[in-house]
Parts: sequence; C-alpha cells; structure tokens
Amino acid sequence: MFIHLKDLAAKGTVRIHGTLDLHGALPVSGSLQDFGPLKVELEAHDVSGAADVSGELSIEVEQSCSRCLNPVHQSLTIPYHETFVKGEEPDEEAFEEDEESENDPVYVQDDRIELKPYLVESVMLHLPFVPLCSEACQGLCPVCGGNRNEQACGCKQDKVDPRLAGLADFFKDK
Repeated sequence: MFIHLKDLAAKGTVRIHGTLDLHGALPVSGSLQDFGPLKVELEAHDVSGAADVSGELSIEVEQSCSRCLNPVHQSLTIPYHETFVKGEEPDEEAFEEDEESENDPVYVQDDRIELKPYLVESVMLHLPFVPLCSEACQGLCPVCGGNRNEQACGCKQDKVDPRLAGLADFFKDK
C-alpha cells in the first residue's frame, strides 16, 4: 500500500481500503502463534504538503495464554494516525529528548510512501503484552505442570524460604 504525495496534494483526500497479508512481516514467535490478514480502512489528507493518515486497522490474532499456554483468539481493532512530511528530519540537538510525543511527523525522502512497515509497527505495538484466556485463569502448576483450569492436581506448594524457616515454629505454641 502506497501513498503518492503529489497525487494527494492534487486530490486533497485519498481513501485507502483493502487487506494486507502480513506473513513474513510479523514474527510468528513468542506468544503470537497465528494471524489473519490485516484489514485497512484509512483516509489520507493533504495538510500543507504533509500527508495526515488516519483510520482503523483490524486483524484476527491467536496468541498463547501467558498463564496456561492455551490458544487465545482475539479480534483487534487498532486506531491509526500518522503524519508524513517530505524532507530532512531536523537535528536532534534542536529538540530536547523528553519532549517526544506521539504526534511527531515521520520524515520521508520520496514522493511515494510505503505504508506496510508503519502498519506492521502499529500492529506489533497493539498486540496484548500479557494475553489471557480469561481473568480467572489459574495457569499451570509449578510442580507437575498440569493445567489447573482443567483439574486440581493436589501438589504441595508450600515452600518456605530457608532464611525464615525458624519463624515457622514461633507461632505453633500459641
């Protein structure tokens, strides 16, 4: 998916609709197991020579639950907004480091902007960091490895820190 800055300046507004296959662009590792095509609904506006692109992205993803490792299917709807400006990026010395904001423009060299890397970045940033199959997920037993959501394993999990073992007998008499 591309945006041509000259065409955008002539038309004023360009709508970008379609699907994008992200296989090969998104890593299938870690908790991300599988994903579907990315549905793109964007609108680009010419704002004083800059391309202001906003809209919505949606994708179906399958991740591993961070507690029990079962697959979790989710439908993500991601808001998207980016501003592209043709030209050189200003010197870093001109700006203080802590003044970075989400609205900083992306500086590009060509009239033709490839959107795919920016869309992939947005999807990666919006993936759930700790996916859960449910809030009540009990996870895996640290002793036997059984899924506690399916059955109670009955493993003894009372581990006492050896440095505090002497305190365990302190309250037995009372």
